[in-house]
Amino acid sequence: MQRTAARGARLALALVVVVVIGVGIAAILVASRPTATAAPPDQKPVAAEGASTDDGTGGCVPAPLEERAARVLVVGLPGVTASSDPVVADILDVGVGGVLITEPNVTSSAQVGQLVSDLRALARTPLVVSTGEESGRVATFRDVLGATPSARNLAARSTPAQVEEIARGLGSKLAALGIDLDFAPVVDLDAGPAGGLIGDRSFSADPATAAAYGLAWARGLVRADVAPTAKHFPGHGRVDADTHLELPLVEASLDELRASDLVPFVELIDAGVPVVMLDHIAYRVFDPDLPASLSPKAYEFLRSLGFEGVAITDSVGMGAVNLRWPFPEAAVLAVTAGADAVLTTDGTQALGMRDALVDAVRSGRLPETRLDEAAGRMAALAGDDVAALVCQEIELPTLAPTASSTG
Repeated sequence: MQRTAARGARLALALVVVVVIGVGIAAILVASRPTATAAPPDQKPVAAEGASTDDGTGGCVPAPLEERAARVLVVGLPGVTASSDPVVADILDVGVGGVLITEPNVTSSAQVGQLVSDLRALARTPLVVSTGEESGRVATFRDVLGATPSARNLAARSTPAQVEEIARGLGSKLAALGIDLDFAPVVDLDAGPAGGLIGDRSFSADPATAAAYGLAWARGLVRADVAPTAKHFPGHGRVDADTHLELPLVEASLDELRASDLVPFVELIDAGVPVVMLDHIAYRVFDPDLPASLSPKAYEFLRSLGFEGVAITDSVGMGAVNLRWPFPEAAVLAVTAGADAVLTTDGTQALGMRDALVDAVRSGRLPETRLDEAAGRMAALAGDDVAALVCQEIELPTLAPTASSTG
């Protein structure tokens, strides 16, 4: 019994020693820990690069900056007819938000359908697959889907309801090939020669007529699940010069534009058109030295009309832009100005354009919030998870078909 009592006393003493040592070590660790300094009430904590500072995101971290920058690019596939072409891997590795299918990419319906299917399967994120299929002479798929009359002829010979049905039929063929965005209708006003840069691509020189037929064409595409594009904002019909070669200047006042060129755009915006393409024409009322596609005032005016969809540039490889600004600089200027998507037919420029956008954000030249807005709209257009990309919710306008439309 005495031996047991002694063993118990020694055990109790050991436990006391352990507790005392543990308390001492804990005190040393607390004393050596850096003291957290609270930010002043009017100052937000600085987040690490790429982390969200929006208190409403619940700590959401957006996608890497390179991914967000790439999503605003819609690029062509020069010389590509099959996904095995090395150009495809190069472009998709950049992470572009969209691709543009043009005539050199098309040899048959089966071939282009396979190409588009492969592109979607190989892309890391949902792609916006676009094309420029107007009625008349600007038609990527004329040789495989058949020709359609020019917009001018359609308006002269058909009712808006009939034009809507024609557009629905064409849109259904595009959708079957995997196309989900069409750069049409043209809603510029033009009464000039049919073969002019716009010419018979325009439904009419009369604002109300151009608006009615442009809206009909857009609604027909929507009925086929193809997103339409109102182009070329704020109106291309006042110039004869070719923007592929030079930068024209429009002298018209804003009141003059409101009374004519802008009428069809306002009509389509009010109806919910999801995409508007800006042209490479300078307007003295906005900025005489910049094309609308790179002009902050032009984008600001577009938004003042109530447009909340995707604003996309015409191809920045055209001379009006490219003779003055290289592709990377054009991309930075466009997104900074207000573009949500930068279009080029030359996808080999994608890497340089993406990296220029990233550098512009890191240098403070391009606000990250502006890039996120643009990338978010493109993600919404692609049907992707916008919140996962940019830690915010974005909804695009929806253009509904007419009440009498069916199918």
